[in-house]
Amino acid sequence: MATGRTHRPATRSRGIPEATVARLPLYLRALTALSERSVPTVSSEELAAAAGVNSAKLRKDFSYLGSYGTRGVGYDVEYLVYQISRELGLTQDWPVVIVGIGNLGAALANYGGFASRGFRVAALIDADPQMAGKPVAGIPVQHSDELEAIIRDNGVSIGVIATPAGAAQPVCDRLVAAGVTSILNFAPTVLTVPDGVDVRKVDLSIELQILAFHEQRKAGEESASGSAAPAAAEEPGAGQGPDGDVSAVMPA
Repeated sequence: MATGRTHRPATRSRGIPEATVARLPLYLRALTALSERSVPTVSSEELAAAAGVNSAKLRKDFSYLGSYGTRGVGYDVEYLVYQISRELGLTQDWPVVIVGIGNLGAALANYGGFASRGFRVAALIDADPQMAGKPVAGIPVQHSDELEAIIRDNGVSIGVIATPAGAAQPVCDRLVAAGVTSILNFAPTVLTVPDGVDVRKVDLSIELQILAFHEQRKAGEESASGSAAPAAAEEPGAGQGPDGDVSAVMPA
């Protein structure tokens, strides 16, 4: 079976913009749901609504894939599922290691969506000797001393870091030195990696803070709309920095 080390997605070589690549999983999720309901075709408007984007942007994104749909019919759902899966590299096997098997790491190990999306959890790794050999999601945890050998023996190119912040950079350095070229980082810290290594950061606290901002803004708008007092005139430059820059925190 093909592994992630010998086969890479073609998106960069084909010149597909990163913003489009970031939306492809959204389209794939919506298309998969349609496929499971045996829906044969879908219009750009329907698919865009399901994916949470506008239809013009969707049509532009699909043009990079060479898919233009059929006027009056729309897009073939099954073909688009295959085409997007191929572009994302999901038609092959991607062995993944998860490092840090605390509550979050264990939850990731138990996530059932990996296998159906082209990812195979090859190993679970933790620095705690008492964790060694304990099964999590049916996979025995291995000690971090074996990390390099595990990556080599399984042809791993994708690593998931779910360690505490202080351990994340040393783990990252070892992963990269062992040949891992893509890292999904759940640790609450910024990782430094060399050129050629891709890092995607998932920070739940930041996402919650952004939601808190929107909740506060909505509460303020409701309070203002319910008040009889006239709104104060905004002074020129309000909400801007000394050089006219927009404040750092803006609605998404």
